Amino acid sequence: MANCIINHGLSSFILVVWMAINIFLFLWFYFFYDLGDQFYYTRHLLGPALAWARAPAAVLNFNCTLILLPVCRNLLSLCRGSFMCCGRTVRKQLDKNISFHKLVAYMIALMTAVHMIAHLLNVEWYTNSRQGLYDKLSTALSNLEDEGNTTYLNPIRSTEQIPTYFVFTTIAGLTGVIITLALILIITSSMEVIRRSYFEVFWYTHHLFIIFFAGLVFHGAGRIVRSQNTTGSAHNFTFCKDRSDEWGLIPECPVPQFAGGEPGTWKWVIGPMILYLCERLLRFIRYMQKVEYRKIVMRPSKVLELQLVKSGFKMEVGQYVFLNCPAISQLEWHPFTMTSAPEEDFFSVHIRSAGDWTDKLIDIVQKLPEGAQGPKMAVDGPFGTASEDVFAYEVSMLVGAGIGVTPFASILKSIWYKFKDSNPKLRTRKIYFYWLCRETHAFEWFADLLQVLEREMEERGMGQFLTYKLFLTGWDQSTANHVTVRFDEDTDVVTGLKQKTQYGRPIWDKEFEQVRKENPTSVVGTFLCGPAVLATVLDKKCAKYSDVDPRKTKFYFNKENF
Repeated sequence: MANCIINHGLSSFILVVWMAINIFLFLWFYFFYDLGDQFYYTRHLLGPALAWARAPAAVLNFNCTLILLPVCRNLLSLCRGSFMCCGRTVRKQLDKNISFHKLVAYMIALMTAVHMIAHLLNVEWYTNSRQGLYDKLSTALSNLEDEGNTTYLNPIRSTEQIPTYFVFTTIAGLTGVIITLALILIITSSMEVIRRSYFEVFWYTHHLFIIFFAGLVFHGAGRIVRSQNTTGSAHNFTFCKDRSDEWGLIPECPVPQFAGGEPGTWKWVIGPMILYLCERLLRFIRYMQKVEYRKIVMRPSKVLELQLVKSGFKMEVGQYVFLNCPAISQLEWHPFTMTSAPEEDFFSVHIRSAGDWTDKLIDIVQKLPEGAQGPKMAVDGPFGTASEDVFAYEVSMLVGAGIGVTPFASILKSIWYKFKDSNPKLRTRKIYFYWLCRETHAFEWFADLLQVLEREMEERGMGQFLTYKLFLTGWDQSTANHVTVRFDEDTDVVTGLKQKTQYGRPIWDKEFEQVRKENPTSVVGTFLCGPAVLATVLDKKCAKYSDVDPRKTKFYFNKENF
């Protein structure tokens, strides 16, 4: 338990606070509508569905305030810079922005479902009351006149009106339908299988959030839920509820006055909407800035390397950018981790063939004449990630799976530049690097960098600073035979490195045990750029091998999130 607190204590606290606010808002507004005197007559018509409709609406307002903030990339980068004086644990929360965005979205979906079902019941009960199917008081309340548009309680004004007509001809009903449909499309297109295989579908349908927020702002303008005006009114429902025949005829029971509540959702979402508009404006400005190509290289296994130059561009290790290629789509932006080091006068990305957009870009580049500039490219960023904190730890474990090696390429390049200085100022004294890959060709574009680092460390007597292990997780019989024949050579037959490639997946218990044994009093940062399944494994190992004794080894898990 104590080990879990080390890695997840602050995250768990934030989630508890978020959930506590949700529960508080739900209960507060539930009892406000369920017990408030001004809603006595409204409750008589609608029963408990009134409170069950309004309480989720309050929770929806709160979460719609939060939903845009985790995707304001520039705001997060600003916060990350502001938190540099704070501890790693505080900054680490910013790397979980997408997870929190999803969690808030799930709460919005749940509360929308409850809110919608309750209001569908409300419309049915309004209709039945208008048709006189309930008691005498319900009929009297439904027959109140429209004097000055403030007297009536039942928004269904005709006995001939059917619920479906009411839903599609009122502001609240029509916007509610639009909001619900937009939310269904947004959530279903966000499923993992859609995002991985049909990213464009996810990208375009996700922008239905514009319609969702527009509908949300106008949804309350219909003022469907009405309450009694009890201020200064002589109508006391306790005395008059059983005397509906005498309303307006005796001084003690004047006709009750009702009015719809002021729409308030806009007050919740106006701030985040302005922040997001500023975010999009900044992205547009960056879209217009000129980007030039320094070099274009087609690597093995359909991996495209782009070396780019942009005026005023400054980066840190492990950061990422969003790329837009107008020749493919003017609207689509895709994230890529930079593989260059801050010490270089350009920034580079390695793009693997992994979908329609990347396939189209690689196809365009392959058809370019020798030495020609590539297609127009727009760059938004750079943005911070967990990998920025690599040098904040005494010991770092870097785990890359496949193309997930890209942030660590930036880190290892930066290490090489730092060691060119005769006295590198590094807090980090040891780095363990693990790369898991399915095919031998994928090692080729990265092996050159490792060879240079290997030589540099040996020349400076720093051979122990970097320990790297390469794991080939997929191979055929011919590869195995080839490796067996040349096993006694000094360098690896796959990578050309002195460190031999290992076959199969790492035994993580063995690796963590070794790191803990070699660094008995250190704080170890474990960084992953790879699949969620591997993240779960490493997260558990960090908790398992962290010691509650502050004088002994602790492992902190960090994962790249886009």
